[in-house]
Amino acid sequence: MQPRPHLPGPSQAFAEKKTKILDQLAVPEAEYTDLSPKGSVDRGIRHLIDEINSADGFVTTSSCAGRVSVFLQGRKATPCADADADEQPPAQVAGVGGKGAGGTWLYVSHDPVKGQDWLQSLEFEDGEAQRTGRLIHFKFEPMILHVLTASLAHAQLLLRSALQAGFRESGAVNLTADSQSAAPIVAVRSMGLGFESLVGHEFEGKRYALVSGSYLRALMDIGNERFSENTKRIERFRGAFKENLARMGSDGRRWEDPAARKERMRAEGLRRKAMAAEVVAEENGARESVDEVYEGVALDFGLA
Repeated sequence: MQPRPHLPGPSQAFAEKKTKILDQLAVPEAEYTDLSPKGSVDRGIRHLIDEINSADGFVTTSSCAGRVSVFLQGRKATPCADADADEQPPAQVAGVGGKGAGGTWLYVSHDPVKGQDWLQSLEFEDGEAQRTGRLIHFKFEPMILHVLTASLAHAQLLLRSALQAGFRESGAVNLTADSQSAAPIVAVRSMGLGFESLVGHEFEGKRYALVSGSYLRALMDIGNERFSENTKRIERFRGAFKENLARMGSDGRRWEDPAARKERMRAEGLRRKAMAAEVVAEENGARESVDEVYEGVALDFGLA
């Protein structure tokens, strides 16, 4: 009988990178900052980060537990034709998606939102929507996690855990032909839970809604539902990662008799089938809820 595969020991270069990253994460939360709008590790995912980082051969490089946000896209207009090109510096223009050139978050939450206070932060003016100027987007984004791994075997274990949990768009980057020096980064993500909708625009410094207040509240209700499903998927990922890591063992030399192996494989197959059915059911339900809101806005604009 062949021994189980095992994870190779991390290289010295990987160990040094991991130590540096963990030193940054060890900074007290009040002093820790990063490049995200929130500026720190999300509380809802900190336990997962700690579990991954406690395992040999894995270290997280960036993460978001999931968030709902309202974003004002940057400027897309070019400078006036009569501007003095010799005196005026080139104006920044927002790229696809509206990032840069003055784009900013009007509202961000990494937790389900209660009440209607968030609507006040949008500062929408009364008046007729013109659908011109800088657009305002409402968006829900599920968890995304980037993990530096010590080898292709480590990356495969993490990716397998992500796919088992329903993070279907997960993948590995910086793959090299030399498996001995490879240190892939695995992106754990699931775009199926995400959604986005245009909700307003800014014109001459004032913001106007493109949709009704009831539509905005419906979007937030859907966002809160997605938070719940996102949390379930994160917990499935935690469980799959722990199980796959334990199965590999420290040296891969554990044995099992044929009957035990057959029963384990059968149980794992049934568990994967049940998990896949649950993920499909969640995504079908999520699509139906968004379709209902889109149908409502179509009626508002007379498009249905």
